Amino acid sequence: MSDQLPNPLRETVDTIVDEMREMSGMVVAFSGGVDSSVVAALAKRALGSEARAVTAVSETLAGRELEEAKEVAGEIGITHDMMEFSELDDPRFKENTPSRCFFCQSMRFDHLQEIAETVGCEVLASGTNASDAGDHRPGLQAMAERGVYQPLLEYDVPKEDVRRIARWLGLSVWDKPAKACLSSRIPHGQRVTERSLRRVEAAEEVLHDHSFRQFRVRDHDGLARIEVAPDELDRLMRGDRRRSVAEGVRAAGFDRVVVDMSGYRSGSLNPAS
Repeated sequence: MSDQLPNPLRETVDTIVDEMREMSGMVVAFSGGVDSSVVAALAKRALGSEARAVTAVSETLAGRELEEAKEVAGEIGITHDMMEFSELDDPRFKENTPSRCFFCQSMRFDHLQEIAETVGCEVLASGTNASDAGDHRPGLQAMAERGVYQPLLEYDVPKEDVRRIARWLGLSVWDKPAKACLSSRIPHGQRVTERSLRRVEAAEEVLHDHSFRQFRVRDHDGLARIEVAPDELDRLMRGDRRRSVAEGVRAAGFDRVVVDMSGYRSGSLNPAS
């Protein structure tokens, strides 16, 4: 562990751990991001071998994200399983209405429930935090309907404090930029396909290879709209890099490439944004 937590936040962490200790076992929906990593680490502390992290492996998960999830699960020392399924099996998901995340999370947690029952765990948990509640998140409804345990949300822990906890726990992902499934790059009303997901993943690898930290490539029916953090826009627009990024994104399968000069905004395709 590193640094210290302010007393109120430390008390919240202790309360969550004490609450977890009353549970016979827990399966944590684990993406490897800072939120699910904190919940997994606290579950490991509370329950030891009775806590498990499960990563859903599907077309909407980038390969790099899967490898990073494996690494941080190893840091935590928690049992880590993979669950393979396909959101594309559900035509309602592929239609990509504003309810897309509801269908995705319904399928995801139904599969997780099957795993939990197999290993005798009574609780499913997610890393939803208090900062998530203000955005358009139909997936929260799917989790609520299934009784998913969301301690960071229930104890009103915002993202900033989640990062503080992660740093205190010594997790390498404490400052990892927020991620989301690849389907979030596709505007509602435009069908989600295997092709679109793969070209988004390949295009975002181009930005990663150029050492950008916070970014998205939005797929507007073959037009790539690049978002990077506002403080990285100048670096993106420098001549050689701009040309290299554009060429790489086109090679990923896009017809045209534009840069959003407003910069990266979380949930910029959501109805409420």
